[in-house]
Amino acid sequence: MVSSVRVFKKTSANGKVTAYLSRRDFVDHISHTSPVDGVVVVDKEYLKDRKVFARVTVTYRYGREEDEVIGQHFSKELELVKSEVVAAKQEVSDVVECVMSKLGDDARPFCIQLPAHAPASVTLDPEHESSSRKLGVTYELALYVAEHPEESPLRRAAVIFPVRKVQFSPAKSLAQPPVACVTRTFTLPTGKITLELQLQQDLCFHGQPMEAQVKIDNTAKKTVKSLGMQVVQHVEVTMTNTSFSSVVASIETYEGCPVIPNSRFSKTIVLTPLPLRAHGVALEGNSQDEDASLASSTMMSAAAALSDILGIIVSYALRVKLNCGSLGGDLSIELPFKLMHGESTTTKALLQRSQSAVDYNLVIEEYSAMRRGKSLTDELEE
Repeated sequence: MVSSVRVFKKTSANGKVTAYLSRRDFVDHISHTSPVDGVVVVDKEYLKDRKVFARVTVTYRYGREEDEVIGQHFSKELELVKSEVVAAKQEVSDVVECVMSKLGDDARPFCIQLPAHAPASVTLDPEHESSSRKLGVTYELALYVAEHPEESPLRRAAVIFPVRKVQFSPAKSLAQPPVACVTRTFTLPTGKITLELQLQQDLCFHGQPMEAQVKIDNTAKKTVKSLGMQVVQHVEVTMTNTSFSSVVASIETYEGCPVIPNSRFSKTIVLTPLPLRAHGVALEGNSQDEDASLASSTMMSAAAALSDILGIIVSYALRVKLNCGSLGGDLSIELPFKLMHGESTTTKALLQRSQSAVDYNLVIEEYSAMRRGKSLTDELEE
């Protein structure tokens, strides 16, 4: 069976270094993070006695660039990985092996592994569109030639790929379906309203509808006039120790209302969280990208501590609010859940080396022609 896969090619401005990237995503599986691999080819006359290096840097921007003054910057750039790309024979993935067979002996494979607890890629929509650089966490992979490891790459002589670290959901959720219940008691007249909220599972997926079961038990002398449901995104910026919340999906319904005294109400409500372009909303990808999704919930291994995370922590909650009238006020409840990408079996096949030889119909495209925000793990149709 022949599979068609894309490999993206990019050449340095001086035309001396060319790199081929099979995917641009570091996929975090909680227990481990899959590497990013590819192939680099360097002009022999340009290389001479120098070495080829691969470097990954992360930029954490927590303030607007136009607000910076002399001596004060609202961003931090950290070098996470720097390794020499050697021409020695080594075990590589099937896709990289296929690229090397087409490029000849000058091709050098590289495989980059991020350190543990590296933050996930997140972009925050700015308050003003004039902001030249987006707030959030971004990664760059650079392939370049240098004499010493301490030497910084010249952008004109380096191939630089924007890469991402994304989190995929576990194979299945082992947690019990989340349930929350709240009761409000009234004194005059006596009675209470009980609101119960339940999800089918604690793990929801981007772009897919989520079903919530709402139950109301009204034994008070109050009337529930309407019911509203919201998906709330909570964002915590660790560098500045600030946090804020945004409503990324909402619905209000009068169906089944009013819920009169001494009555019960039960309803299943379906709501689909979709990317929202608004100030402070955390996205995976830039706001101008058509396929940018909401940022996934930040997941950590059991051994990790919250203080170890440098970046932006994202979480989600489902909020239900009952309108009990001007005298009764509102009754609300929040139920936390996880919003993540579901990892398909075809993507897993690309991220792992198969045991048997596989033939690929290799499609090489210029990286500059790729639409921004599109993941390189996507496959072509077979």
